Amino acid sequence: MEHTQLGRTGLQVSRLCLGTMNFGPQTEEKDSFAIMDKALELGINFFDTANVYGWKIGEGVTEQIVGRWFAQGGGRREKTVIATKVYGRMGEWPNESRLSALHIRQAVEGSLKRLQTDHIDLYQMHHVDRNTPWEEIWQAMEVLVGQGKVLYVGSSNFAGWHIARAQEAAVRRNFFGLVSEQSLYNLDARTVELEVLPACRAYGLGVIPWSPLWGGLLGGVLEKIEKGRRASDEMAKRIEENRPKLEKWEAFCKELGEQPADVALAWLLKDPVVTAPIIGPRTLDQLTGSLRALELKLDEQALKKLDEIFPGPGGEAPEAYAW
Repeated sequence: MEHTQLGRTGLQVSRLCLGTMNFGPQTEEKDSFAIMDKALELGINFFDTANVYGWKIGEGVTEQIVGRWFAQGGGRREKTVIATKVYGRMGEWPNESRLSALHIRQAVEGSLKRLQTDHIDLYQMHHVDRNTPWEEIWQAMEVLVGQGKVLYVGSSNFAGWHIARAQEAAVRRNFFGLVSEQSLYNLDARTVELEVLPACRAYGLGVIPWSPLWGGLLGGVLEKIEKGRRASDEMAKRIEENRPKLEKWEAFCKELGEQPADVALAWLLKDPVVTAPIIGPRTLDQLTGSLRALELKLDEQALKKLDEIFPGPGGEAPEAYAW
């Protein structure tokens, strides 16, 4: 397993990040434990979760599963760089969501309890809160860092200008600020190339792409259907809407002699600003099957072909749309 620094920090994390969103809703606890054990065995030390995962308001189902896994001991917690998130609704009262200082304080205590740990390695704001000033947010985060409850702070689903405002506010307070941005980024969803990736590069943030396989569409869905696997109604609709593009995609992957999922991940990993795409395996086979992406290097001809199949926004702003 390759490891790299997370953004401008000295923290070493694996080039693949284990996403836990399926733990609970789709993957039973014992299977979730097996996947996490296997991830550590493979050298994957970077795990991502969120207080809302499990989708039962206030329960933090997935965090609890990870916490019970940590509680088994055996160095599990010590070997893992755990990332979780704050913003989502954790109750019905007015201050049980978003990024007020009050909610940040309540949310971190809840996550620490569910995760059965005394600190969170990377605490990510799950979404920008346009109603809370950065002075308030950073003051709350500074307290948590000072208490040792949080080591690093990251963002998720931020625009480029949100990152710039956050970092400039942090600099004024002599605070380290953001170290990472977790964004929707894959071959089909490339909007972040306009301003988010340049902002991350300029401010020293590592990019953590979520949905790197476009919700499964880049994982060879056409071939799987041909082999008799049934897609959900929603997935079937998405496949038909994108069939011409997917046919070209899977045909090109066959030409390369590579699995589509591996090509999709390798394409993301080519950019130095990308720290680790989030893989969300439901089974052990899906986990171990992701490792080929780390070895796969795409040449200029392959990258050009992928741009033809999945045209991006044209590069960085403003050159992408102006001179």
